[in-house]
Amino acid sequence: MSKLLNLTILLAFFVIILGAYTRLTDAGLGCPDWPGCYGFNAVPTNAQDIASAQLAYPNQPLQPEKAWNEMIHRYIAGLLGLLILIIFIVSGKQRQQLRLATALTLLVLFQAALGMWTVTMNLQPIIVMGHLLGGFSILSLLVLFRLRLSRPAMPPNLLTQPLNDLRHSERILPIHRQRLVRVQLYCVIALPVVIIQIALGGWTSSNYAAIVCTELPICNGDWLSRFNLNDVFSLSPVADTYQYGVRDTIARMNIHITHRIWAGVTIVYLLLTAYQLLKHQPERKIRFVAITLLVILCLQVSLGIANVLFLLPLGIAVAHNLVAAILLITLVTLLWFNQQQLQEVS
Repeated sequence: MSKLLNLTILLAFFVIILGAYTRLTDAGLGCPDWPGCYGFNAVPTNAQDIASAQLAYPNQPLQPEKAWNEMIHRYIAGLLGLLILIIFIVSGKQRQQLRLATALTLLVLFQAALGMWTVTMNLQPIIVMGHLLGGFSILSLLVLFRLRLSRPAMPPNLLTQPLNDLRHSERILPIHRQRLVRVQLYCVIALPVVIIQIALGGWTSSNYAAIVCTELPICNGDWLSRFNLNDVFSLSPVADTYQYGVRDTIARMNIHITHRIWAGVTIVYLLLTAYQLLKHQPERKIRFVAITLLVILCLQVSLGIANVLFLLPLGIAVAHNLVAAILLITLVTLLWFNQQQLQEVS
């Protein structure tokens, strides 16, 4: 099971990369139907099939490169779904494993539906953002599943310590546990903070607002006088297609600005969380993960700045999505390790 989960986690990362690449190369509608492509199981290649495709979709000319980007993403996502189904079958009657495997299977089915709606609803931003969050959720659950299987060894139980050490521990244990609870609370709050930032990033991308602001630290000109949260959280106007965006420039600026503002909140809060971990967490493994969190955070901020300065280069934009996923699962890992240690001292 461990090897199967490792393989599935790697494939989930690959699907996230392919999804970002597909979106950023404007290939989300490379195939106008689902699950096939212009009525075929693969991208049409011979003249007869291409003619048939164009006849079926006269307003959506075939662009082979974009179509292949889309179909490869679908093939690999389908393989990921198959591996998760195998995990569900292998989990058998073990209650904890079966619960996670069931949640993963249901989530994959919903993710497939979001993938279909992404195409059939012509890149409706709320669907595209939901599809992104679904992919990140699948990866997080897979990592949590793997952590539950590993059950890392934590500090020795107090009952195995010498009597003098035990008496000393009885005095310091309540203080130690109180600090661990405080640290865990920081991590618990950090999780929705990061998820909101990921959602705002997906909302920015799906509304084609990533490069509408080309200045740092905030945006172009007098952005504050034009800032309106209604632009950020309202649904897109009804349109035949949402490719390349349907909102006006001011609305896109407000979406982009909100993503940057919350990025500032996320940075400050994660720095504070890492500080609490390094100050109060004695476990070496957890301190290492906390330092890793800081490194990943710095990398993600650098990628975000580079996206603005260099006008969203494809490689940097894809890396920005990937590092966001790594940041999320690092936080999930911290939560798991902290919870395990709290159980040890309870």
